[in-house]
Amino acid sequence: MDTLSDRLFRHMAWANAYVFGRLATLSSQELEYTAPMDDWTAAAILEHLTGCHYANLLDGKGYVQTTPPRTSTEVLALKELSIGFDARLREAAKDTAGFVEYTRDGKLIRRARATILGQAIHHATEHRAQIAAIYSARGIKVIDLDEIDLWEFANYEGLGD
Repeated sequence: MDTLSDRLFRHMAWANAYVFGRLATLSSQELEYTAPMDDWTAAAILEHLTGCHYANLLDGKGYVQTTPPRTSTEVLALKELSIGFDARLREAAKDTAGFVEYTRDGKLIRRARATILGQAIHHATEHRAQIAAIYSARGIKVIDLDEIDLWEFANYEGLGD
């Protein structure tokens, strides 16, 4: 069934895979680029984007420690993990009711499942845009955000809407 939520999670996974594929074409040096006045490398943001923190909060299936990729081979390995984490989020999105409680920095935090799910989508979008901006600032058009918008995703899925 094509619900809005499911479509958004399918889009997120598709767009994330695109970014991984594009960054896998870059050199190790290019993976270390940062935005002006920032210390987060594109590789670190990509690794952060991959993190299964949200999936683990929602499904409790465990957190997988990852590190920023240094080579195209490592980018592709991280892509495979990301595909799995994105699938976990899509599955978790089938149940938006209730709350999740967890401890962060010694403080108990309580969040609605729907809030975590929404944050997962928005956070991924923000990080894809950050990565695109890093390369754009250097005159490198490795990521075209228009190629991964919802219109293009609809075309990709053959929905044409």
